[in-house]
Amino acid sequence: MKVILLDDVQKLGRRGEVRDVSDGYARNFLIPKKLALSASAGNLKNLEHIKVQANAKADRVKSDAEALRARIEALSYEERRQASEEGKLFGSVTSQDIADFLGRHGVSIERRRIQLDEPIKTLGESAVPIRVHADVTAQLKVSIVRE
Repeated sequence: MKVILLDDVQKLGRRGEVRDVSDGYARNFLIPKKLALSASAGNLKNLEHIKVQANAKADRVKSDAEALRARIEALSYEERRQASEEGKLFGSVTSQDIADFLGRHGVSIERRRIQLDEPIKTLGESAVPIRVHADVTAQLKVSIVRE
């Protein structure tokens, strides 16, 4: 089945391209998630108009992500935890703790978008990258202090 991509799809193609995919993939995934349209004669005729609309939507989403990045980078997360004499925490600060902090400050971010390789287990400051959009990554300043 031929489809017109409305958004970038990883390992398939970029927005506006016409691709040939299996019928099930198109019917069950791409079309319901509004990632693609079937490449009918009418849709191919309106392809340029569809590209303009998709680009405008992508620009709006990216500008919203830029605004969200500014809000996140304006915040500073300070956590008070018990720690040993060497500065190791009893417990750790996880991406869920960071997501809860952001939620309390009006920024709803999924926990999996917080790119914390492993939980923070020591005292000090660190910058945690948060993937807001495919092209936009915010840096949240996290400081862990002794309780």
